[in-house]
Order: sequence, then structure tokens, then C-alpha cells
Amino acid sequence: MKKSLLFGAILTLGLSLTLAACGNDSANESDETTIKIGASNVPHAEILEFTKPLLEKEGVKLDITTYNDYVVPNVALDEGDLDANYFQHIPFFNSAVNENDFDFVNAGAIHIEPLGLYSKKYENLSDLKDGATVLVSNSQSDWGRIISILADEGLVTLKEGVEPTTATFDDIDENPKNLEFEYENDPALMTTLYQQEEGDLVAINSNFAVDQDINPLEDSIALESTSSPYANIVAVRSEDAKDPAILKLIEVLKSKEVQDYIMEEWDGAVVPVKD
Repeated sequence: MKKSLLFGAILTLGLSLTLAACGNDSANESDETTIKIGASNVPHAEILEFTKPLLEKEGVKLDITTYNDYVVPNVALDEGDLDANYFQHIPFFNSAVNENDFDFVNAGAIHIEPLGLYSKKYENLSDLKDGATVLVSNSQSDWGRIISILADEGLVTLKEGVEPTTATFDDIDENPKNLEFEYENDPALMTTLYQQEEGDLVAINSNFAVDQDINPLEDSIALESTSSPYANIVAVRSEDAKDPAILKLIEVLKSKEVQDYIMEEWDGAVVPVKD
């Protein structure tokens, strides 16, 4: 009798291990799979919450962990605590992979969050005084975005041959208004600096803006074009790139239902990527 019970326990354990899927806690008797995914609070986690019931119809559950940080989600993915993350744009992803030797792939581009320039002191960029201070986050992958906005407004020019997506402030050629750039603060702090009326101009990522009820379309004095190369993506480890659950996640995130939700919910402050 004891031997039979032991054999049964071993068999049950073996079956459990065989059924394990993404995240090692996924599949059950109904063949459901759970994806552990990390995301920024807004809009990423909200988009995923909307996606949840659509995915469950396809046999995939989402276990969402939110982060207010640009470093931890990639570390968690690399260490296996997450199966995917959804918080970063392509240049940031490329930089993180190169610097940390992460074995990640871009599973799919989902939306764009136009970066905006905000001011409590000026209504137009053309009104900026000589020597105005521009507060920028310490996320270097965003610097080229800010420079491009300023260049489009005729406030700076880039040195010849510099790729805008990798540009730094040292690559500025002409700066007729002698704009001063300060870039010591974390991206999540930029909304606070803006609300405290620090600096003359503050660059804020749209996910942090909308999280603080700041409307990029109404409150910014300059906004990045939605045709920018800074699409936000779902990142996964290379070994999971073709996992059926991951492929289903991307398929649903790119569906018309989710794209319509993004447009209706954020009214252009967040824009879906259309392949």
C-alpha cells in the first residue's frame, strides 16, 4: 500500500512537471498557460488588463507585475522572474541588451508614447529666453528624441552624420539660444519637477505624464511625431520567442479591439503601432 502511494505521488509529480509552461506555474487541466509579465503602470499595465479577458478566451492568463522603474523589469526578465516585459521603447531595449549582454528579443511593437516638452513658464518654444534650462531625464536613449523635437522647432541642429536616435547633447552643432541641458534625474521624477515649476522646459515620457493626469496633447508645448522610431515593445528571452503563448499575446495586443481601446482611452496621447 505504501509503495503504491509513493508510486502515485511520483507519477503525479512527473505529470505536473510535464505540464509546466511559461513561468513554470502555467498550465492546468484546461490547458491554460500563464505568462508572468512586468509592465509600467500606465499605459502598459492598463493595456494588459484590457487584454486579459481576450487572452483568457485563447487559453492564456496574464500575471501582471507593475514597475515604476526602467532597470528592474529587464533584470527580472533576465533572471527568470518574468516571462516577458512591456515598458520600453526600441532604442532603450537595444541599449540595455548591448550594455548588459541580455539574451532578449523584441517580440513585437505595440504602441508609441509621444514624448512631450512641458513648461509652466512658457506657452511656446519660440518664447524661450537665451540660456533657458531644459530638464531631461538620465535615460540617455531618450536624448535623441528631445534633440529631434528641438531641431524640428529650429532651436538646435545636429552635427553632420550623427544618427538622431543615438545622439547626445554633445552632438549638438548649433544652439542659438544657448539652451542649457540638465539630465541627472530619473524619468519618473520629471512630472514632479514640472509640477514644482523647476527649470524652463521639462521633457516627460507620456507614460509618466498620463499617470499623473497630465495630457500630452493638451498640456505639452511641443510633442514628438507619432512616426518616431520609439515604439514600445514586448521583450522576451530569446528561447521564448516562438512560445505559442507569447505569440498569442502579441496577436491579441495587435488586434483591432485592443488598438481601438488604446485610441479611445488616451485620445492620441498613446498611439497603437500598425504593421
